[in-house]
Amino acid sequence: MATVLKANPREDLRGSATKKIRKQGQVPAVLYGNKIDSQPVSVDGAEFLKTVRSVGKNGLFSLDVSGEKNHQVMIHDLQIDPLKNEYQHIDFFEVDMTSEIEASVPVHLTGEAPGEKEGGMVSHLLYEITVKCLPADIPEEITVDISNLNVGDSIQIADIRNSVSAQVTNDDDETIVTVQIQAAEQENGQAGEEEVSGSEAAEETEEKPAEE
Repeated sequence: MATVLKANPREDLRGSATKKIRKQGQVPAVLYGNKIDSQPVSVDGAEFLKTVRSVGKNGLFSLDVSGEKNHQVMIHDLQIDPLKNEYQHIDFFEVDMTSEIEASVPVHLTGEAPGEKEGGMVSHLLYEITVKCLPADIPEEITVDISNLNVGDSIQIADIRNSVSAQVTNDDDETIVTVQIQAAEQENGQAGEEEVSGSEAAEETEEKPAEE
């Protein structure tokens, strides 16, 4: 059964009216798409949270506006108050199920890198990958296996492109994850080299005969 989120039209767009619906647990939003006019709506905050948890960030669901029409939508933009951790505004985009769209898909790392046991540190650099496909084919996440990474190794877009079911639009040379030597070890290594160089220089000075 498809996930359905109920929405109500918003006619009063004044700031005071927006504050009022927020106090009532509603979230102001707008519904738009390539084939429909933009329409201000509001949804219940708790029900919206349940929907996001159910379908995911890039998931498809039905937006039921006043029980009159269901729109197949995705969340195009989401504004959150960082202090109150509350939803402030939502953009719902009605999708054409027969046309490809671009979407950002989260990257999930799996496995343990052998390089960590060697003293390296896993650096996750790319947290989202952009794909282009039909709305129904958008993956919930892209899994990247790091179980073969040693110190100095990395995984780039080119390495995972063929394993993703959708078309990846990122450049091949973008790095997703790498295993690097930790900064403290690098500094210690450099310090050791400097000490050795200093000792060698001192020895050369001692061995050099005094000029007459």
